[in-house]
Amino acid sequence: MAGTDREAELTARLAALEERLAEVAAQAAAAEARARAAESRATGSPMEALEAVMGMVLPAEVRGHLRAARKERLLAARAMVDTLIERTDRAPGEPKRRRHESIPLEEA
Repeated sequence: MAGTDREAELTARLAALEERLAEVAAQAAAAEARARAAESRATGSPMEALEAVMGMVLPAEVRGHLRAARKERLLAARAMVDTLIERTDRAPGEPKRRRHESIPLEEA
């Protein structure tokens, strides 16, 4: 009788292990499918690959904020490049161009 109880216990444990193994295999397959999908969305650049991975992990609102921040960084870089080009185009000894702004005052 003790042998039968032991066999039943081992059979139940084996069934639980096989069920868990099937769950882990399904999770691995799903993760692999997500990785393949992210890889197919990325056309090769590391930035696009990073965006694809972030798309799987981050909520849409967070991704929107990050995209806007990236645009602002690029606009700042553009402004710096424009300034450097203006400095390069200036003749040696030419005074620095200052930007003056006129602000009309209304009489009360």
